[in-house]
Amino acid sequence: MDIKGILAITDHTLLRPTSSWDEIKEILDDAMNFGCASACIPASYVEEAVYYVDNELPICTVIGFPNGYDTAETKVFAAENALENGASEIDMVINLGWVKDGLFDCVEEEISMVREAVMDRVLKVIIESSELTEKEIIRLCEVVTDSGADFIKTSTGFASGGASFDVVALMKKHVGEGVGIKAAGGISSFADAVKFVELGAPRLGTSRLVKRAIAGDFS
Repeated sequence: MDIKGILAITDHTLLRPTSSWDEIKEILDDAMNFGCASACIPASYVEEAVYYVDNELPICTVIGFPNGYDTAETKVFAAENALENGASEIDMVINLGWVKDGLFDCVEEEISMVREAVMDRVLKVIIESSELTEKEIIRLCEVVTDSGADFIKTSTGFASGGASFDVVALMKKHVGEGVGIKAAGGISSFADAVKFVELGAPRLGTSRLVKRAIAGDFS
């Protein structure tokens, strides 16, 4: 896959807590200029961003981010509010405590509730794979598939680790048909991006690839 193709499946991302509107606008401009899949930004900027891009770029936002321990009802409200403000895609963080307690039915119910709220928009489910065992990742592949989500996503980028080749390969083996994989967290080179795609991730999340493209660094 060439550079243009990689950027076309990239959610150009800015989720730093101190992100300003000027920085968000820069992200939006760059994402439009490079033909990215979306710009992933904080929910508080979605309404302004949708107006700013004027239908030229899908706007993605996050809920339950980055820790995932909001109640299911809070996540549903946040998803509905983001959609009302014009978001096209929602990346939600699961409740990792429930995973550690073995409450996978609760995890699935929560995702299904958000799925219903999101309706026909794209829903990606962040499982924070660096904090999980292989067995937990495999079980979550099944849960995300059964919940009707569009993507399973590796990481928030705010935990102890990000996307890894091994985890994406594991997800590809166990996720159900029709569910995509979004590799996110720590993807800093086009070479790594290509590898993630080859392993089965049709969507990437990163803040660095567009910056590399702007600098003319395509390594």
